[in-house]
This record gives sequence, structure tokens and C-alpha cells, in this order.
Amino acid sequence: MQGAATLKTTTPASATQKLVLERFTPEETFKTKVYASLKQAIINMDIYGSPEPTWIDERQLSEQLGVSRTPVREAVAMLEQEGLVKSLPRRGIMVLKKTKNEIVEMIQAWAALESMAARLVVERASDAEIGKLRTLFKDFDEAHKPSDHVGEYSSANLVFHQTLIGLSKSQLLVEMTDNLLLHVRGIRQMTIGRHDRASRSIVDHLQIIEALERRDISLAEQLSRDHTLGLAAYVDQHADIFD
Repeated sequence: MQGAATLKTTTPASATQKLVLERFTPEETFKTKVYASLKQAIINMDIYGSPEPTWIDERQLSEQLGVSRTPVREAVAMLEQEGLVKSLPRRGIMVLKKTKNEIVEMIQAWAALESMAARLVVERASDAEIGKLRTLFKDFDEAHKPSDHVGEYSSANLVFHQTLIGLSKSQLLVEMTDNLLLHVRGIRQMTIGRHDRASRSIVDHLQIIEALERRDISLAEQLSRDHTLGLAAYVDQHADIFD
């Protein structure tokens, strides 16, 4: 009678390798926190509201955040690699604006991302969550027209687009649009009061919401994409907004 066979197992070489990790130093931790805080602050800026450049003071940042200037400089270097700022010797840190062609391309990219978000909203969001979009415009009617309250409507307009992205429940979509938000939001604010765009905008928004409520994926995608591409076409035709 033959003895029982001995099974030999082999472990892939990659499975036996040890991860070599370096501990975080306090400065590295600060750098990450400063980067996140500074990036969010920049995204919230209205850099297109004035033709003048927007400057950031390194010393003031250090004082406001309560950290040394080293993590501030490192965070600024990271933001510079992302194309958000530029350090100029003896002048400071300038928040970078985009050219007309760059803005058009960014809006087109946003249109693609938001149309996918609309699809995911139909698939993932509850009726109550979609209903929140409609409440953003409940105060606007014939007696309270968007065109007569452009500042108020502009705020609702921006919240609509960010909420729509958020309802996709895709963290990657949120992060990708965050990198476009500084510029796309600024251009939306600049253009919403021109040529009665606010009145047309709210009609588009309500149609998008209706398509989402009906769970019509194709129509929600199309309306969302066409709405934002309309902004891209407007910017392309009106270069004077950058003067």
C-alpha cells in the first residue's frame, strides 16, 4: 500500500515580500493638511470676478494655519504641480486663471462628467434625494424671476450642479470635478447674468430634474450634457468676458 502523498504548496515570491513603510513625520502630516485646506480655500475663491490677479501670501498662510512655513511651501509646490498656483520670486504666489480655450475644454470635460453623474443619479439616488434638487428653485417664479435676482439664482445654480455630482455617489467623479470647480464655477458666475441666461438656465435645470424623477437615463444624460455644453459654446463666442 502506497503511503499518502505529501502536497507541497508554493508561495508566490510577491506574497512573501514585506512592505517597507516610512513613518510620517510631523512636517509631512502638516503638509497634507495644509494642502487640503489651501486647495479648498482656493476652490472657493472667485478669481474671475476681477481682471486683477489673485495673490496668496505665504507668511499669512503660515500664521492663519498655525504651522511653520515649510509645510506651506510644500503644499504650494503640490498645488503648483496641479496648475492651480504659480510661485513668482519676490512677488508671491499667484492663483492661475485659464485662457478662453482652456476654459472651454474644462467646461466640455465637466459636461462629460456631469452627464455620467446624471446616469448614476438615476440608478443610485432615492426619490427623496432627487427631490432635493427641485427645492433649490422653489423660491423662483414669475414674481421672483431668476433674471431679477441673479446673485441669488447664481448661488442656487452652482449648488444644483455640485449636488447633482454628489448624488451620483461616485467619489471619483466628485474629486475629478473638484479639480475643475474653481474655473467652471467662476465662469458660470460671470456669465449667468448676461443675455438672460438665468431665465433659460432654470428651464434647463427643471427639465433635467424631471428626467431624473422619471428615471429616464438617456434623457437625463442628454439634457445635462447639452446644458453644460451650452455654456462652453457661449464662452467660445464671447471672449470679451475675459477682458
